[in-house]
Amino acid sequence: MKKLSYEVLKEQGYEGYLLEQAPERVLQFGEGNFMRAFVDYWIDMMNEKAGFQSKVVLCQPISSPWLSERINEQEGLYTLFLRGFENGQKVNDKRVISCVSRCLNSYEEFDAVLECAKNPDLRFITCNTTEAGIVYDPACRFTDSPASSYPGKLTQFLYQRFLNYGTEKGKGFIILSCELIDNNGKELEKCVLQYADQWNLGETFTQWIKSENIFCSTLVDRIVTGYPKNEAQALCEEMGYEDNLIDTGEVFGFWVIEGPQSLKEELPFEKAGLPVIICDDHKPYKQRKVRILNGAHTSMVLGAYLAGQNIVRDCMNDQTICKFMNQTIYDEIIPTLSLPQKELEEFAAAVTERFNNPFVDHALLDISLNSTSKWKARVMPSLKGYVEKFGKLPVCITASFAFYIAFYRGSHLTENGLQAVRGEDRYLIRDDREVLEFFYEHRNDNAKMLANAVCRNTKFWGEDLTDIKGFEDAVAGYLDKILRNGSYEVMKECI
Repeated sequence: MKKLSYEVLKEQGYEGYLLEQAPERVLQFGEGNFMRAFVDYWIDMMNEKAGFQSKVVLCQPISSPWLSERINEQEGLYTLFLRGFENGQKVNDKRVISCVSRCLNSYEEFDAVLECAKNPDLRFITCNTTEAGIVYDPACRFTDSPASSYPGKLTQFLYQRFLNYGTEKGKGFIILSCELIDNNGKELEKCVLQYADQWNLGETFTQWIKSENIFCSTLVDRIVTGYPKNEAQALCEEMGYEDNLIDTGEVFGFWVIEGPQSLKEELPFEKAGLPVIICDDHKPYKQRKVRILNGAHTSMVLGAYLAGQNIVRDCMNDQTICKFMNQTIYDEIIPTLSLPQKELEEFAAAVTERFNNPFVDHALLDISLNSTSKWKARVMPSLKGYVEKFGKLPVCITASFAFYIAFYRGSHLTENGLQAVRGEDRYLIRDDREVLEFFYEHRNDNAKMLANAVCRNTKFWGEDLTDIKGFEDAVAGYLDKILRNGSYEVMKECI
């Protein structure tokens, strides 16, 4: 079987969209599954639908050479499958992505990376170097080839651009940061400015960074499941070519870019009909995602696991669990958010479809990892917002806190986690060691004692939750019922 290439597609009479030649207008730090199924997909769609006419140079920010070699062997081509439910219909879309021109390994080809700074057509930089990628490491030196941190590499690249074009207008970059941290673009800019100062690159360069470059904070939203190892061979046989870079993800995708409205002229997402928003403030959209999507996960999965379920999709097919989740979202979370009601409800409806994706087996135990910090970030703001707005406790959210406590009632502390029991099954609670040790110390508490201890643990929540009127007693009551009758009966009671 021949390897995927433009020639192979021509031999097959491929009728889908392909862009074989175009200027390299995008430099992308990050060549992994997520960026190829998210950012590169949007660029490919803009090329087809809006005449964006742009190729993407991928820059591999880590030293391993094998992925860049595979990308170049396939001329940047790869097949993307987007699968799931959309408007109640099962979807399995296939698209050959042709916006990638090549991939450079920053550790073996850093001179070639810097050479890209001389390209007058280059205008955009995208990146996703993981949550740990945007960090300032003072050990980085300007003479490193390359600097070990991503912001260090970016500073080196920007300085090369500055040397080539000076203060010429329009030769800076629109930088789209996709890392999963708060204010990712602003944090990246802060690190770059620190390196410019540490390396004594000059005030003129610093001012050029600020005036000619736009560091955009963004919110990214798509579950990417990556290379389908178990079905890759069958898919290749079906397609008639070998593709070692097959990527898979859910149909749903949403991108919010914080930046000036002038970006809409340079990035024609709207013209291409894509679900990408350019706005002055991405935070309301991030709040919507964290509170509804992530909050629904965190408030539902622990109780659902104790009720005998193992994957998210099966929860959506259980009338009681699904109704509990939807009541949490529509009655208790949405009323605390600031975006228009219609937008919030449409997003919530999409969440239910995403959770019901027949192509993704999302394990509840995987989602349960670090539930303490997740409950604080994702659910607690909705609890407090609801109490502030209505002057009473939200029933389902309060019960979800009791589910969290019940799930964390382990009996054996090991190096790997805290062991607990569900019926005849054992499961492992995984969280910070301090959290696990706390619950182990309270393993023999009754419901009232345990609820009090957890609510009062200000190290977990940043405040004493017994200060929320009636919360401790309500949680203790639900916890007692869970221990006696099970979480499923408590969900029934809530709805």
